[in-house]
Amino acid sequence: MPALFEFDAYSPREIAERVETVGVAKARLPLLSMLVLGVLAGAFIGLGALYFVVVRSDPTLGFASRQVLGGIAFALGLILVVVAGAELFTGNNLLVMAWADRKISTAELLRSWFIVCAGNFIGAVGLALLVFLSRHAELNNGAIGQEYLKIAAAKIAMPFWTAFFRGVLCNALVCLAVWMALAGRSVVDKVVAIVVPISAFVAAGFEHSVANMYLIPMAMLLQQVADAGGPAITWTGFFSRLLPVLLGNIVGGSVLVGLVYRLVYRRFPDH
Repeated sequence: MPALFEFDAYSPREIAERVETVGVAKARLPLLSMLVLGVLAGAFIGLGALYFVVVRSDPTLGFASRQVLGGIAFALGLILVVVAGAELFTGNNLLVMAWADRKISTAELLRSWFIVCAGNFIGAVGLALLVFLSRHAELNNGAIGQEYLKIAAAKIAMPFWTAFFRGVLCNALVCLAVWMALAGRSVVDKVVAIVVPISAFVAAGFEHSVANMYLIPMAMLLQQVADAGGPAITWTGFFSRLLPVLLGNIVGGSVLVGLVYRLVYRRFPDH
């Protein structure tokens, strides 16, 4: 009979093996499957960001409450990606483990990252358009729309290196969430593993490239119909701040999580 409090999760060494096996399969997905799953992930993360903005738009909450509760709400995005199944650029930075062990080529790694990132962009912007047309931002007497504009303006104004390092810290936590989700054997295990690190990065104000692919275009759409009176939110500003966040996400996920765990559990497998 199993013990009442048996630790029924994969060990870190087993997780490393699973990450490599899954990484090979992800890198070799057919083009159309990879792209469509990328579109889904972009939309899923956008839904998490939408949920986050709803919480953030409540003026009755204090700063810490808004950030933490908003972060818990945002975790919906990665839960959908992991449980429902989709391809997310930030989580797929863990493919470097399979690449470092020469199980996938550099071309396969870069192909996966490019296609998935493009799919994420399409899904996130497409969701922003649908949400805009639904007039969701008019809820709470327009406070939700104003929150989108405020968030996007702050992101556009962020200095390059601030955005980069916030991207590093964000994806270290995102990839740790994915790593721990792979330790779980049930949906409940995966959800619990995801919520805390994801809510932590959101509460801390770190930068997620795919979330920004939803939040900033949504603000651009709202700016066209609202007399915001603030700084212009443009595609130029969007891409100029997407680059440092993308680079930071790659470093945080690939180096601080993927390559570190590869060094510990694959290069020295008896550890």
